[in-house]
Amino acid sequence: MNTVELNDIVVSYRRSGSGRPVVLLHGLAEDHRSWDPVAAHLGDFAVYAVDLRGHGRTTPGHGTGTLSQLSDDLAAFLRVVTGPATVVGYSLGGTIGLKAATAPHSLIERLIVAATSSVVGGAAAEFFEGRIAQLESHDVEGFAAGLRDDTAQQIVTSYDIDAAASRRVDAVGDGRGYINAARAMIGIRSEPLNPLLSQIDIPVDVIGASDDVFCPRRASDIIVEGIDDCRYHEIAGAGHLISVDQPDAYGKLLAELLAERGSA
Repeated sequence: MNTVELNDIVVSYRRSGSGRPVVLLHGLAEDHRSWDPVAAHLGDFAVYAVDLRGHGRTTPGHGTGTLSQLSDDLAAFLRVVTGPATVVGYSLGGTIGLKAATAPHSLIERLIVAATSSVVGGAAAEFFEGRIAQLESHDVEGFAAGLRDDTAQQIVTSYDIDAAASRRVDAVGDGRGYINAARAMIGIRSEPLNPLLSQIDIPVDVIGASDDVFCPRRASDIIVEGIDDCRYHEIAGAGHLISVDQPDAYGKLLAELLAERGSA
């Protein structure tokens, strides 16, 4: 693992391969390890799998609970570590990528988002509030049980649910990063990214999963409809945790998209 001081945090990331830079951003309650089976297909690129603020080995700093702060973290990583790059974001990571791509002079040269939303509804906001409350009250057992239930709903294959949930609990650590990111997602209920999508002037690909109940097809359609140069792709036989259900199909699709459009 490598580390770099950015803004008020120490960011941990793993670099592998060689070639054009591709930055991988994981989802909520995950870390760089969630990309392991996917990154195996991206050997033609210099891959940077980043732990987001307060997740994995990256320090939480002073979280403001905003998508703008998480977007600034990404911008700083590109500026200091990689230079102009392709960004691949999953779920929370995709939302961060979308926000960062709307900024003037962004160093994101192309963007791929998977299982991503640009707005959240009332039910999702209540879900995040519930998990935040558990962590703030130090209900460790309750949070772990809830995260296991969440994980089970995000997997449609016969994968070991307990193993997947255990990795996610480990990635959450003391919970400060989860709380910060969950609050950022709650924020796009009242201030959705939808009106900003038209500002994105780079190629974007959206990947959906056929059986994703957390981020259904309509969420992808909103993004595709809002961005001029944007295409949709779907992975069959996968729930929200695409890298668990269909890692090979996911990795091969990413490799094809990167090669087809040309990486940054």
